[in-house]
Amino acid sequence: MGDEQPWWRDAVGYEVYIRSFADSNGDGIGDLRGLLNRLDHLAWLGVDICWITPFYPSPQADFGYDVADYCDVDPVYGTLDDFDAVVARAHELGLRIVVDQVPNHSSDQHPWFRQARSSPDDPRRDWYLWRDPAPDGGPPNNWVSHFGGPAWSLDEASGQYYCHLFLPEQPDLNWRNPEVRDAFDDIFRFWLDRGVDGFRIDTAHLMMKHPDLPSNPQLAPVDASASHIEQWLSLDHRFDSVQPENHEIYRRWNAITSAYESMLIGETYVFDADQWNDLLGPEHELDLGFWFLSMWMPWDADAVRRVLEGPRPPGRSRAGWVLSSHDQHRPATRFGGGESGRRRALALSTLWLGLPGVPFLYQGEELALEDGIVPTEAKADPVGFADDPTSGRDGCRTPMPWEPGVAQGFSTTVDCWLPPGHTDADTVAAQRADEGSFLHRYRQLLAVRRGLTGLAEADMVIDQDGSVITVQRDDVAFVVNMGPDPVPCRGAILYRTDPDGSADVIAADEAMIIRMSSRFGSPAGRSSRRG
Repeated sequence: MGDEQPWWRDAVGYEVYIRSFADSNGDGIGDLRGLLNRLDHLAWLGVDICWITPFYPSPQADFGYDVADYCDVDPVYGTLDDFDAVVARAHELGLRIVVDQVPNHSSDQHPWFRQARSSPDDPRRDWYLWRDPAPDGGPPNNWVSHFGGPAWSLDEASGQYYCHLFLPEQPDLNWRNPEVRDAFDDIFRFWLDRGVDGFRIDTAHLMMKHPDLPSNPQLAPVDASASHIEQWLSLDHRFDSVQPENHEIYRRWNAITSAYESMLIGETYVFDADQWNDLLGPEHELDLGFWFLSMWMPWDADAVRRVLEGPRPPGRSRAGWVLSSHDQHRPATRFGGGESGRRRALALSTLWLGLPGVPFLYQGEELALEDGIVPTEAKADPVGFADDPTSGRDGCRTPMPWEPGVAQGFSTTVDCWLPPGHTDADTVAAQRADEGSFLHRYRQLLAVRRGLTGLAEADMVIDQDGSVITVQRDDVAFVVNMGPDPVPCRGAILYRTDPDGSADVIAADEAMIIRMSSRFGSPAGRSSRRG
């Protein structure tokens, strides 16, 4: 691409959780044809990138993140022809297509693992991580799974354990084996040749493990009855995560994708800012890395500042900024729920759209959706406590509400894989008919941002303290009032989250985009500093 800026430089992304986006055939599960029929919504909304979660053949133990064939489409989601139609239509609409790639682990039903499991002497055995038991017969080290419990399962036929940092049905691949690297080179090219514009790399920080697989330092006792998050945080993940050799893989992939002018987005799920910056690495590796600390922050100004200051220049311009995803409670729920939570979600989205890098919305975020209500008996997620309807990820995965009626327009059947979890007033159709709705406010926000060229290159200034957060980019300020009282507004208002608000104040839980009279002035009359 020479000295030209990459196409994603000022883009806005949108995550489609394919299983819950739109069902075209009435089986209660979202599919590629359903996405094809709804792509116009994304173009109307004003996003640039459509990231699609896994649609590959899979036993669905983790709803597609357990891949049994990396170069095909699961019949529940459609066919390769359907995928090609999605790519073609998206490109007609000016949208770029990014697909999930899941290289850390495969399904235990993938032919590679079935061969590896067939015999310790099989050539595929070394494609995965196998070890003899510890002297007491237990797992070979103390590693735990992201989903709770040990990260090792015993294969009784051979007497060896295999490693899985997620479900036992998701065995980890051995990225020190050159044959595994070669296989994924071919997988990348397969989808690039079908026209995809990029890849989101699932668990990009986990692929390489320390060659000796030693036990991790223990920070606290591992309580098997605790949540999977508490179990994971009981260890210092020094040997099963963020190994320096990951950079070799990123460079190798970048050499492939850059020839197609395609992007690499890492699911760089680490919360330590220094570790994240090191993981992102120099250019010609991952083009973007998601900075996920924002999905765990409370409605608190100091917490927001800590998130904003994590990615350092120059890597800051390669950050993927997110407030939600298919793995975390929706921001409207996290920020208090109800009308207040929804206002706060839009307010922080306004701030996020002023940051360098690429912001991403998660499907339904433009509707300011809260988590859907999923009764205990309808829970589907393998993560979370079975008797707790708020644990796990089902609430943020309920079907996209399109219009009043059966399954709120998601499907023609009421028997959906998860029950519809929203009201008719939440639907796209209802909000499109209401000019003051959250949907129209998000659309206007995206339109205003699109008109602010050069944000990626502009300096960023973060204000120093108080309940008002201001991010300034040259003479434009993105401001959110996180305090209980209104504050004065100074400058020309380009956008505000409350279209009926007073012209001279920024209300509580409100955000604005303001054109300043001086380059680094303070729209709320307070000091600021470079961030």
